[in-house]
Amino acid sequence: MTNWLPDITEGNGPIYLRLADSIEGAISDGILKAGSKLPPQRNLAYDLGVTIGTISRAYALIHERGLVSGEVGRGTYVNESKTPAPSSRIEPAASGFGGTRHPIETSAEFRLNTTAAPDVGQSVLITRHIEAVTRDHPFEVANYTRTLPDSWCMAGVRWLSQNGWSPKPENIVSTLGAHAAVMSVVTAMTAPGDRIVFEPLTYSHISRSAALAGRRVTLVEADEKGIVPDDFERVCAQQHPKMIFLMSAGQNPTCATLPEERRRAIADIARRYGVWIVEDNLYGAMTREAIPLIAEFAPDITFVIGGLSKSVSAGVRGGWVACPAQFSSRIRISHSMITGGLPFMLAELNARLVNSGDADDIRKDCIAEINQREAIARRVFTGLEFNSLPDIAFLWLRLPEPWLSGTFRNAAMKEGVLIDDEDEFKAGRTEKVFHRVRISFSGPPKREDLTHAFGTLRHLLDNGSAGYESEA
Repeated sequence: MTNWLPDITEGNGPIYLRLADSIEGAISDGILKAGSKLPPQRNLAYDLGVTIGTISRAYALIHERGLVSGEVGRGTYVNESKTPAPSSRIEPAASGFGGTRHPIETSAEFRLNTTAAPDVGQSVLITRHIEAVTRDHPFEVANYTRTLPDSWCMAGVRWLSQNGWSPKPENIVSTLGAHAAVMSVVTAMTAPGDRIVFEPLTYSHISRSAALAGRRVTLVEADEKGIVPDDFERVCAQQHPKMIFLMSAGQNPTCATLPEERRRAIADIARRYGVWIVEDNLYGAMTREAIPLIAEFAPDITFVIGGLSKSVSAGVRGGWVACPAQFSSRIRISHSMITGGLPFMLAELNARLVNSGDADDIRKDCIAEINQREAIARRVFTGLEFNSLPDIAFLWLRLPEPWLSGTFRNAAMKEGVLIDDEDEFKAGRTEKVFHRVRISFSGPPKREDLTHAFGTLRHLLDNGSAGYESEA
């Protein structure tokens, strides 16, 4: 598409948001049809008289909304819009980046783009605890949260403790999930304009949320073992970041686990350059690794994040932060400011789940189910290159020739299977192409459905030319 220009004079909010809305409107009105190529970012920036950064943010947002896809060197193209028949209609799918205003309408039958805890019947135990909370605390459930019971902190201690390391109760903050926990630390410990270091591939919801809050994203090199300490030191010396966000084990999406020597090195570098560390241990708590947390090597500068979404239930929004000494009050206030406050019902429910031991039992059942599903994945995708861990509900698959990440994701969607392409995990702009996709397997309720969805993907992978067929 070469002659079309968006109208950014209409609407409210920043320019990038108005631009994204204008593009979405053009797609909805049929002005930009499926397969149309959007103008190159540099050209559009020149034509509109704005910065390339503004165009980049707008393009990232419409990608989040599921309206476009693209590959480095090929450009950005409008996705095909499909309206499912009533008989096959399911609830709208969440976009890969999350937080979009308009969920994707899709007829996909199998959702292999979620790593939430699998259904192992945990709703029975959760229901019992909800009934007990409403019975025991009728006033608190009907009101704003006024108190912070010690049991909430003790639940955080119990859930975050690992390999002999255990935080102190006074350093625990209960949060509305792990994402809110991370962003509470980001907003409390950094200021707009500060740089935060991310791996090139990571949980991009955090990098995008940080950018929305005015923080600048800085990328550090990573290999099959995780962050490269030498490059982290280079970034610290040259760009003076204030914080680094990382997953030290079961990294999403690569499954990488940092060796102990790298954890020690990262802790040492961060301390020397005055960099705060946010150690997201959501997946690490599920793995069988016995490597010490980075927090053990740098307890004075490390915030450890944990929660229930991957191993117990995503719907209960349970999360905790273990803070360096004297910082829990600061993080608690930040969390209240950005979330509106912690709901008593959820905080009490999550504390009861953990303190009763029921959360541990559910986690064991979830991990056992994930083990079985990961074994199915290994069998179906044998002969292909991929990274996976027995206790983590996703694999990171390298695509065989001639597949590209975006085209494979689109081809899979046409066959009724939702997966995540590599762009969903890029923390910032990078010229590096990985030719990989993340395939998750905790979503389908039945293993038979999962096996069928895996078979569909395997058929596509073995018939790569289908990804480049075009309609007349």
